Amino acid sequence: MLTGKNVILGVSGGIAAYKASALTSKLVQAGANVTVMMTESATQFVSPLTFQALSRNPVYTDTFDEKIPEQISHIDVADWADLIVLAPATANLVGKLANGIADDMLTTTLLASEAPVYVAPAMNVHMYAHPAVQANLKRLESFGYKFIEPGEGYLACGYVGKGRLEEPLTIVRVLEEQESKEQPLVGKHVLITAGPTQESVDPVRFFTNHSSGKMGYAIARQAADLGASVTLVSGPVSLDTPPGVKRIDVVSAEDMYEAVLNEMESADVIIKAAAVADYRPKETYSSKMKKQEGPLTLQFERTKDILKEVGKRRREGQFIVGFAAETDEPVRYGQEKMERKRLDAIVVNDISAEGAGFKGDTNVVTYLNRNGKQEAYPLLTKDDVARRLLLSIATDLKGE
Repeated sequence: MLTGKNVILGVSGGIAAYKASALTSKLVQAGANVTVMMTESATQFVSPLTFQALSRNPVYTDTFDEKIPEQISHIDVADWADLIVLAPATANLVGKLANGIADDMLTTTLLASEAPVYVAPAMNVHMYAHPAVQANLKRLESFGYKFIEPGEGYLACGYVGKGRLEEPLTIVRVLEEQESKEQPLVGKHVLITAGPTQESVDPVRFFTNHSSGKMGYAIARQAADLGASVTLVSGPVSLDTPPGVKRIDVVSAEDMYEAVLNEMESADVIIKAAAVADYRPKETYSSKMKKQEGPLTLQFERTKDILKEVGKRRREGQFIVGFAAETDEPVRYGQEKMERKRLDAIVVNDISAEGAGFKGDTNVVTYLNRNGKQEAYPLLTKDDVARRLLLSIATDLKGE
C-alpha cells in the first residue's frame, strides 16, 4: 500500500540512525518515493551520501541550501509528502516538535506539512521514561501524530529496556497497515457533542447528570481514525482529548448551544451525544446560599433545545444524528424523537440494559435512520459501538 506514496524520512541524531539506512531501502522496495531529511547531529552518525544512494533522491540537511532556486525547499517538500516518518526520533526532536520549535530543515518542514506523521522514538531507557519526554509524546499524540513504539532489549548505552528503534521491516509493515485502513470519512467535517452540562445555583452548587462523556469521546476518536476532521464540543469531563480532535470546552447548556451553532455551518455530520440539561435554575445566586431550617424550593426553567434548533437551521446536505437515552420502549421513543426533531438518524440507548449506561466502558444501542433502517448492536465497548455507528453513517451518506 506504499506504492507511489511520497514519504519524507526524518532522521535525527542517535546511534539508531544506522537503522534508518535499512529503513530507506525497505521503503523504496515497498514502492515508496523517499526523500530523506537529516538533522545536523544525524550526519555525525551516517553520511547523507548513504541515504542519497539508497533513496535515489537528494538528501536535505540545511534549510538554507535551496537545491532548486525557484522553490522554497521546506515548503515544496512539505506539500509533496503523503506521509512523514521520523526514525529515529530522539528526545531532542520530540521536544522541539511538541513545542513548535523549527530551527532546522526537518523541524521547519514538519511544521509546514499537513501530511500524517509517524514517530518512531529511540533513546536511552531512562530518557524515554522521563516525565518531560512522556509529556511531549502525549502532546504530539494530541496533535494527531501516530507512534511506532520502541522495542525492548539491549541498548547502545549498555542498558537493557525500552528505547530501541523498532526494526525497519516492522516499521514498513505498520505503515502499510495504517495506510491501507478504510477511511470512509476523509474530507468530512464531523461535529460531536459529549458529556454533561452543569447548571449553576450559586458559586458552589450546580445541577448536572451522570454522563461521563465516554460515548461522545469514543465517537470523536473513531471519527478521526476514519479520516474525518473532528470538532468536539465537550461538557465538563475528566477525559483526555482524542488525538487529532479539536476540542471546545463548555459548561452550561447555554454554552453548548452557542458553541454548536457557531460550529455547525461547516459540519457535514453533526452527532449530538451530549446529555444536556433539560432544565436550569430560574434564578442563580451570586453569593453562596446559606443553609436554612426546613425544605428548600427552587424554580426551574427549560433550557434551549440544541438538537431541535440544529434541525431547524440545518443546511442542505448535512446529516444530523441524535441520541436518546431511554428506559421504556426505547425504539418507539427514539423514532418519535427522530421525526419530531428532523433528524436523519438516531442512536437509541436503553440505559436500563445490563452493560449499558453512562459511566461504563460498554454500551448497548440501536441505530435508526429515516429510511427505516434498524440496526441493533450487541453489547460492545464504546469504541466498537462508535466505529459501527460511524460506518453506518458513512453508508447512509453515500445513499446505500
